[in-house]
Amino acid sequence: MNEPSPSPRGIVYVVDDDRDLGAAVARLLIRHGHAAEPFLDPVLLLSVYGDAPAHCIVTDIMMGDLDGFGFADRVREIDPAVAIIFMTAWPTTANAVDSVRRYGGLDYLEKPFDEARLVAAVAEGVAWSRQQRAVRARTAMLSPRERAVFDLLVLGHSNKVVAAMLGLSPKTIEDHRAAIVAKTGANGLAQLIALSR
Repeated sequence: MNEPSPSPRGIVYVVDDDRDLGAAVARLLIRHGHAAEPFLDPVLLLSVYGDAPAHCIVTDIMMGDLDGFGFADRVREIDPAVAIIFMTAWPTTANAVDSVRRYGGLDYLEKPFDEARLVAAVAEGVAWSRQQRAVRARTAMLSPRERAVFDLLVLGHSNKVVAAMLGLSPKTIEDHRAAIVAKTGANGLAQLIALSR
């Protein structure tokens, strides 16, 4: 998958089966410096997303065959580093909780929404996405074995415990840990843990 190209703010897709509303949201975001594009159909966006990823997606929840939550699940399979903001004209507490806990949404906006809140949420989403992509780029250089060691270290396991879990010597884990620190540019375990989040 290609990385989103740099823009003054970010690349944002607006998914809503209400053509006028989707276009209006995209225009608002363009006025705030984003490269924004509306989509009527989430399935169409999914079909092109791998070649044109975004930093943030603002999506309606209640849509035709594929609702916003189903869309979020599918887009996360393609790009776990994209920020998702849900919007709906039919808000419920259960959906608000689900949007964050189950579907990784950054915000849940009720229509008609507050423009300042939407713009702030998108800016936060773009910043989050850029940070996630930077972390993924830094950890992408790890070998499969280094990645396994990294994943266990950031859970708080000692070198000795990681060695036992992977069937390796503590000295080998120390060597892998040194390579991980060098490749990621981290200054120690605390920064490695921060990278993993």
